[in-house]
Amino acid sequence: MFLRSQLLKGVLEGCILAIIKKEEVYGYELSLRLRKYGLEVSEGSIYPVLLRLQKDKLIKGEMRKSPSGPNRKYYFITEKGIQALEEFRFNWEEIRVPVERLLSEEGD
Repeated sequence: MFLRSQLLKGVLEGCILAIIKKEEVYGYELSLRLRKYGLEVSEGSIYPVLLRLQKDKLIKGEMRKSPSGPNRKYYFITEKGIQALEEFRFNWEEIRVPVERLLSEEGD
């Protein structure tokens, strides 16, 4: 479980940026979107990442009225965030391909 957690931390920022680029979301909704793709991430893990992305000006947050309950903070991607996402995609491909090749040859 620890190894999965460490691997996920390394890609979570890129996954969050990819989701926020598609649509503005609030924190809980973001965790549901990640779950939809098979990534089980607790809200407690998501909010520190959102804060870091905001601090780095990759996303912005905006409080909005909720149709039910308290106001929600919606997040949207910035131009700097779009550039960071493209860099993540490039780096991910550079890592993904050789790792998949190595793992597929593991049994040889």
